[in-house]
Amino acid sequence: MKVLVLGGDGFCGWPTSLHLSDIGHDVIVVDNLSRRAIDLELEVDSLTPIRPMGERIRVWKELTGKDIGFVNLDLAEEYDRFAQLLIDEQPDAIVHFGEQRAAPYSMRSTKAKRYTIDNNVRGAHNVLAAIVESGKDIALVHLGTMGVYGYGWSGSAPIPEGYLTVKVPTPDGDIEREILHPANPGSVYHLTKTLDQLLFAFYAKNDNLRITDLHQGIVWGTQTPQTALDERLINRFDYDGDYGTVLNRFLMQAAIGHPLTVHGTGGQTRAFIHIRDTVRCIQIALENPPAAGDQVKVFNQVTETYRVRELAELISSLTGVDVANLPNPRKEAAENDLNVSRDKFQALGLNPTLLSEGLLEESRDIAQKYAGRADTTKIIARSVWNKGMETSPDLVK
Repeated sequence: MKVLVLGGDGFCGWPTSLHLSDIGHDVIVVDNLSRRAIDLELEVDSLTPIRPMGERIRVWKELTGKDIGFVNLDLAEEYDRFAQLLIDEQPDAIVHFGEQRAAPYSMRSTKAKRYTIDNNVRGAHNVLAAIVESGKDIALVHLGTMGVYGYGWSGSAPIPEGYLTVKVPTPDGDIEREILHPANPGSVYHLTKTLDQLLFAFYAKNDNLRITDLHQGIVWGTQTPQTALDERLINRFDYDGDYGTVLNRFLMQAAIGHPLTVHGTGGQTRAFIHIRDTVRCIQIALENPPAAGDQVKVFNQVTETYRVRELAELISSLTGVDVANLPNPRKEAAENDLNVSRDKFQALGLNPTLLSEGLLEESRDIAQKYAGRADTTKIIARSVWNKGMETSPDLVK
């Protein structure tokens, strides 16, 4: 099938684009290269060296003989160009990664909050409106986040995949209704994914769009078989306080002998998935879209859960690097449990990649290989969730 990958230059989008191309799909990346611009803004690069987009595509062609198209386009600002692209290319499906993805960055400043809302919500709505305007039957797969559910407020009950059956009391007795699981976003970034849910529900109901929303956990790892073919295809490895995902941050810190930065007690339980499983889940979602008229199909894109301190202890035991507990810049509970239903992908054939299966060493080796590129001044998280936290000396030094 022909697939547009929106945000296909990013941490999840690039390996997904290569994976889909490798298995025979006709892939066109649509990206405004905003993630590269944010690198310049934050004055920090990926730990791994990221080549220009044109070079990445040329190398893929040289190695595999397969073409990947590229369109430099801003989804939030260039609606007419995107709508015309759908008419010109007539894709069978769209994979939507094209949103600002970092919760800390979304809380960094008023400017970052406004950018995250403007970019993510306007972009998502423009995609939906353009599909309707095209008149084409285009399936949409969107990368959401487990963070729409919030953390720890539902008790020990498993978080279902998207929907919750509730009983509504009436004078004639209780009636059952299925609703979207109540949202409890913990940052402006998570808020945008929550708003996306409502947009998707409306367009599925009103315009019969076929939409799959993937509530993904925190991604760890760097390489997929395709990005590992050549250093010029290598994926991002973000380690800074805004964009670095927690396990990758710990691996980089260990590689340079920096104490592992655990915020608060480290009792926050998070859901995780390896980047190899991310690209496989996208493939499965594309191959199993909902029918026109169906409600939005929701998958919890998660393979395992850990407390942050458990991960720090694991990396510390492997490397001998100490753990440092710093004040938590987020507004969240010090401890939480996270029980997540995640049966749908496994029922469709996903064989999960777990931390125990050796890929942790692969990521550690990458962190060690490129440790000389690390800027240690960017390790500490400085984006805070409210003004009162800014007085902490550990967060501002």
